[in-house]
Amino acid sequence: MIKIIVVEDQAMVLGALRALVNLEPDMQVVATATNGQDALDWCQSGDVDVVISDIEMPKMNGLELAQKLKDSQHPAKVIVLTTFSRGGYVRQALEANVGAYLLKDAPSTELAKSIRLVITGDTVVDPKLLQDAWRCGENPLSEKEQKILTLALEGKSTSEIARYISLSPGTIRNYIHNSCQILNAKNRIEAARLAQDFGWL
Repeated sequence: MIKIIVVEDQAMVLGALRALVNLEPDMQVVATATNGQDALDWCQSGDVDVVISDIEMPKMNGLELAQKLKDSQHPAKVIVLTTFSRGGYVRQALEANVGAYLLKDAPSTELAKSIRLVITGDTVVDPKLLQDAWRCGENPLSEKEQKILTLALEGKSTSEIARYISLSPGTIRNYIHNSCQILNAKNRIEAARLAQDFGWL
């Protein structure tokens, strides 16, 4: 029996995924979680073979969860389900050793098939997502620039960002200016949204 945890912050989607997986004779959902941190805690204490996770969730997103499991050498395979076709996300997922990366609107039979494939060590990525990853290229933003743009997207001012990451407002403005040049954006909000659309934040 393949033991599975489903991680999804939308209750209706979580319930549907759990029901779909439990229909399979060789699979059982042993736990559910609504954020990556709770899922990570459960994985560290429970017996699980596969983690099916959304990407955008509170506390810890699905890609961060996959990276944490990889860093701790946890044996569970991770399947990411997303509504977002963002090339940068695919690259992050593959770097985190995600076993499968699928769009949520894929046929339900694809999920069961992918679970069985990743258990045997295969990697499954939706072809459209691979094309998007190839087109968007590697993330050109530094870790610091990504953090600053993420905070800008949350509506924080330059002064608030400076306090948050212990840099001067002038240094923050320099990072923002550089990010805008890289992304050919008019201002930090446009730069942050472009970076998010590419899956670079």
